[in-house]
Amino acid sequence: MSVALLLQLADGRFPAGGHAHSNGTEAACAIGDVIDTSSLAEYVRGRLATSGRVDASFAAWACAAALRRADVSEWSDADAELAARTLSPSLRKASRTLGRQMMRAGERVWPSSAYADVRAASPTGAWQPVALGVVAAAAALSTTDAAICALHHALTGITSAGVRLLGLDPFDVARVNASCAPQITAIAHEAAALAEGPVAALPADVGLLLDVLAEDHARWDVRLFSS
Repeated sequence: MSVALLLQLADGRFPAGGHAHSNGTEAACAIGDVIDTSSLAEYVRGRLATSGRVDASFAAWACAAALRRADVSEWSDADAELAARTLSPSLRKASRTLGRQMMRAGERVWPSSAYADVRAASPTGAWQPVALGVVAAAAALSTTDAAICALHHALTGITSAGVRLLGLDPFDVARVNASCAPQITAIAHEAAALAEGPVAALPADVGLLLDVLAEDHARWDVRLFSS
């Protein structure tokens, strides 16, 4: 049953708004960092190792916190810790927007008392990885499942954007997705191992160029993706 639920939550058709975001791919294409399948593969592996690692760890932590019924103060700490790791105002806005959408969809499908606590701690909207972890817990998934789902969303958001922006061969892009499986598995297990520890001890990997590009992208008059 958990595999079926994980597939549902990881499905790009789950109504959480991810299709409108490229995880920085649109901006990376604009400056020539991503121009073909090979550079897309390099870009996505770099994102998985940095922001993907952070998102996976916070998703796993949030899943564990929801399962043990953490109080509002713990959720407030998680909100502050993730804010400290997200330098770009545009990325903060995008993550909280996606978090609100994830919570709204998740609550309709898998009700839980944890949603109210997270909203109380994050009145402007839960961060997307935190919201994902809460939804994963409500769906009776594990911390590893939550981390895998976070990494899967990061991966497919980037690679599907590559197809749309550059007209890449979808079969070649599918091969890129498959090649990332070992990296995703390793990061997810690391995230799950940290899930029961203090939220302040979670990874803080950042990519400063990603923050700069996000701010530039937000000022474009015409763009295909919100972020």
